Amino acid sequence: MAKLYFRYGAMNSGKTTALIQVAHNYRERGMETILVKPVVDTKRITQISSRLNIYRDVDILAEPSDDLFVIIEKQQSERKNLQCILVDEAQFLTKDQVTQLFKVAVLLNIPVICYGLRTDFQLNGFEGSKQLLLLAHSLEELKTICQCGRKAMANARKINGSFVFQGDQVAIDGKDSVEYEPLCAQCYFAHLNGQ
Repeated sequence: MAKLYFRYGAMNSGKTTALIQVAHNYRERGMETILVKPVVDTKRITQISSRLNIYRDVDILAEPSDDLFVIIEKQQSERKNLQCILVDEAQFLTKDQVTQLFKVAVLLNIPVICYGLRTDFQLNGFEGSKQLLLLAHSLEELKTICQCGRKAMANARKINGSFVFQGDQVAIDGKDSVEYEPLCAQCYFAHLNGQ
């Protein structure tokens, strides 16, 4: 039986770069993949892009109302050698869509590898991430470091270079002067408390 994987990490931990590398490895061996990205991620709209300036076109730009099981089942019948589903920014999926991807792995026997954040800039879980943490057969943390050298686990939001701790859950990196910095818990709380 194929599995649903959730590979999560703070910002700048190489999630998208790893996804693109996995896609390359499959295609180099003549195997097909489907690349999925939630439409909520408006960065390079129809592409998956890493901070290393490497890009791949998406096959499915998922609307919140899309049934990913139905879409992938249809594509499976149209593709000869579909071997893997790769999902970027999986935290933006709906709970139902994560369940649909779980069904893809179990019922269609296609591995599904999801990459995303576990928490937002206020340390709250995303809907998609919560469901992935519940359903994924395999969880893997991709690590990066804080400005102090410790392991980063928080995604601190900055607007115009200043840390902010209030606002909407979703604000896309690189849009409207928004950027994110990976921080360890100690540095996150130091910035939150204005130290």
